[in-house]
Order: sequence, then structure tokens, then C-alpha cells
Amino acid sequence: MARYTDASCRLCRREGEKLFLKGERCYTNKCAVSKRAYAPGQHGQQKKKMSEYGIQLREKQKARRFYGILESQFRGYFGMAVKQKGITGENLLKILESRLDNVVYRLGLATSRPEARQLVTHAHFTVNGKKVNIPSILLEPGDIVAIKDKFKSSEKVKSIVEIAGGKVVPKWLEFDAENLSGKVVSLPAREEIDLPIREHLIVELYSK
Repeated sequence: MARYTDASCRLCRREGEKLFLKGERCYTNKCAVSKRAYAPGQHGQQKKKMSEYGIQLREKQKARRFYGILESQFRGYFGMAVKQKGITGENLLKILESRLDNVVYRLGLATSRPEARQLVTHAHFTVNGKKVNIPSILLEPGDIVAIKDKFKSSEKVKSIVEIAGGKVVPKWLEFDAENLSGKVVSLPAREEIDLPIREHLIVELYSK
């Protein structure tokens, strides 16, 4: 499947804010946004007045890049959100948050979403006791995510837990530090999603 392979920091610079794609590095003075707070490229430092469409597009791109999702996937999730009851924009964010790779990241079992996606792809996690290797699986309340037993003692896991283990786990998840597992208690409410995304702009974009 197609996947962005260029420097992750270029994405943060393009959106003008940290997307936390590099884990611990994003919190240091090595962060590209802190060092070069302008868009990449030859004309990156030029100030441009953005149209209404441009503002909506950038918001959609920012959301895509936060979660590491391709355009076709994102449009599919939007279609799911439209069919659900409630506010479409909030439905969309709940769907994105319920992805397996995002839940692994939110539980503190990875230092970034890209790292969580890689760990899931390498089949280091189970869902309800079954091995999985698809990061885009959508979890539901009651599902239990756990690191496979043979991977728990690895140096990789120890370093991840040391770096990310102190993060605050959102209320819609339940973390078991002893067993390195987590449970989806409920789908998140909008106020529990801490990303700076204006979802109504995404709805306006796709509604044209």
C-alpha cells in the first residue's frame, strides 16, 4: 500500500504545528518546527492569504497527517461518519481515535502513532487474545489490546515504556501497567480528544 516516505518533520512544518510524528524528538530542541517555523520548500517563508477552500483543505490534511491516513482511507471514514447518528465531524474523530494504532499510542505502548503502526504491522500486539497485524482495525468498547508475551521482555518494549509509559491515558481507555495491556472502555467524547482539529471545516470541505 502507498505510504508517505519523506521526512516526517516536513509534514509538521507544512501544517505549521507539531504533529508529534517523531516521538520523544518532538519534545526537544531538535524539533524542526521549533527550529524552522515555516513551510518547507523554496517559497516556504512567503506569507500567503489563504482562501476558504485552502483553510478547509489544510485542516483535512492536518487531520490525515495526525493519524497517518491516506486520502482514500480518510474519505472512507468520512462516509462512515455521515451514516452514523450524531454530529458528523465528531463521529469522524471518534472513528479515527478507535483505530488500533491510535489506541496503542494513546495507551503509552508506543512513542508516536507511526511507531505504533509499525509495531502493529510487525504483529507485536493481540486484540482479545488474537494476533493482529492491521493498524486500521477499528476497536469497540470492551476490546482488549495487549503486547504479545514473547515481546514484553524485549529491550524495545522496555525503552518504549520508559519514554511513553508516564503519559496520561485518556479516560475512555483503561491501562494495565503490570500486563502491558489496555481496554477500550468507551468511544471518546469530543472533549476527550485533545488534538487541535476543527472538524467542522473538514465536513464543509467534503460537503461541497
